[in-house]
Amino acid sequence: MQPTSPRDVRLDFFRGLAMFIIFIAHMPGNSWQAFLPREIGPSDAAEWFVFCSGFASALAFGRVFELQGWWLGTTRIMHRVWQLYWAQIAVFLATATLCVAGTRWLGTGVDYVVELNLTRFFAETDQGLLHLLTLTYVPNLFDILPMYMAVLAMVPVIMGLWRLHPWLAMLFPPTLWLAANLFGWNLPAEWWSDREWYFNPFAWQLLFFTGFAFGRGWLRRPPATWPWIAAASMVLLVLFLLNYDPIWENVAWIGALSDAHLWMIEKTDFGVARYAHVLAMAYLALVVLDRYPDFLRRRPFEPIIAVGQQTLPVFLSTIVLSWAGSMLLDVIGTSQASVAVANLLGFSAMLAVARISAFYKSQPWRRPRHRLEATKPAPVARTIPAGAAD
Repeated sequence: MQPTSPRDVRLDFFRGLAMFIIFIAHMPGNSWQAFLPREIGPSDAAEWFVFCSGFASALAFGRVFELQGWWLGTTRIMHRVWQLYWAQIAVFLATATLCVAGTRWLGTGVDYVVELNLTRFFAETDQGLLHLLTLTYVPNLFDILPMYMAVLAMVPVIMGLWRLHPWLAMLFPPTLWLAANLFGWNLPAEWWSDREWYFNPFAWQLLFFTGFAFGRGWLRRPPATWPWIAAASMVLLVLFLLNYDPIWENVAWIGALSDAHLWMIEKTDFGVARYAHVLAMAYLALVVLDRYPDFLRRRPFEPIIAVGQQTLPVFLSTIVLSWAGSMLLDVIGTSQASVAVANLLGFSAMLAVARISAFYKSQPWRRPRHRLEATKPAPVARTIPAGAAD
C-alpha cells in the first residue's frame, strides 16, 4: 500500500469510515450497531483506526526523522503526544460535564454519571484528578487515545532500531506483542481495582507498526494474484463462520471451534485472529480499489474522506456526540425513525467539525487579500518632504 499522492484518498476514506463506525458503536441504545463490521468478524473500527494511524504516522513523521535526524524527529513525536494528552483531558472533562448536565436538566430519570461509570471519580475527586492526569485512570469510552499516545511514543524506538539494523526494527513489534501476552504486561486503568487499559499498548503496537512499516515502504503488499486473493478470502470466510452469532450458535461443531478460538480474538491483548482479519480485509479492499482507482473520488464518498482528513478533532467530537446522541434517544425514544435522526444529526455534526477544522488548518488569514482589493484604484502619489519618512 504505497501512497499515490501527497494525500492518499484510500487512507482518508478508511479513516473517515472508522470515525463513523466508532460514533455508532459508542452510542448506547443505537440499533444501527447491529450492522457494524464487528458482527461478522473479530476486528472492528478500532483496528482500522490503529492500522491507518500507523500508516499515516509513517507519512507524517517518518520524513522528519529522515531529513532532520533522530533528535528532532523525537521532538516532533513528543509534541504530538503532548497535544494528544491535553486532548484526552479536555474530552474527558467535556463528556463528564455533559453527563452532569444531562442528569440534572433532561428529566429522563437516567443518571448519566452512573451510566458512564464516573461515580467513583466524582466521589473521590482528589484521587480522580491525580490518576486522570497521570493516565492511570482510563475509564471506558476514553481508552483509545491513551493507547495511541503510548504507541506513538514508541516511534523513536523503532526509528532508532532501524538505524542500527532494519531487522531490529522489524522484530521489535512482534517480540513486544509476544512478551505482553506471555507476561501480562499492561498499564493500570483504575486506582480502586486491578482493571487494566482496555487497549493494551504493548500488544496493539503490533498493528500500528505494521501500518507504519507499510507507510515507510519497509513492507510491501503481496501482489494481486489469485493465490493471495484466495488465501485472504479464506481467512475472512473462516472468521465469519466462527464469529457470526446465528451460525456458531446453531451449528454445534462450528460452535465448538468458535469457543476454542476465543483466545485468538481477545481484544485487550490483541488476539492474533484480529490481526489476520484486519490485514485480510485491507489487502482485499486495496485489490479492488487498485482495479477501480477513481471509485472513491465519486461525490457520495466526499464527506467520508473529509472526515478522514481531520481524524483527531472528529474522533474527539465522536466521544461527546455519541453520548449526546444517547441522551437524545432517552428523550425522543428508540424507534427506528428516532435512531435514524440521532445518527444523522451526529454524522452532520462530525462533518461540520471536519469542515471547520480544515478551514482553520488552511490558515485563511495568511492568504492574499481578495482580488477586489487588488482592483481598487491606487492612491495618488504625493511628494514626501525630506525627512518625513523617518
